[in-house]
Amino acid sequence: MSQEFVPDDNFSVSEALEEDRPNDDSAAVCEQEVVLLTVVGSPKGVRETILTLYRLGFAEVGDWSPVQRAANPKQVMSVLIRRKRAEGTSPRQSGR
Repeated sequence: MSQEFVPDDNFSVSEALEEDRPNDDSAAVCEQEVVLLTVVGSPKGVRETILTLYRLGFAEVGDWSPVQRAANPKQVMSVLIRRKRAEGTSPRQSGR
């Protein structure tokens, strides 16, 4: 599940979430809840945070994206995308 996160001026988080939503023609696909977690800081701080979350059983180290440069030249970032079936929904019932 490791995915690279490369900032793109023409791409937004809302567009990423739209791509994860099933279309009406796809009855076999259940709706998913998508959560994006981003860790930004010094290279050491980001690594330590990812390892701490691993030790706590929150996420595997390999589930995080490769470390990328952040807007601040002294910082890096890594992203974790969590997907799970949205509770209380069926493929035909979305609540929208």
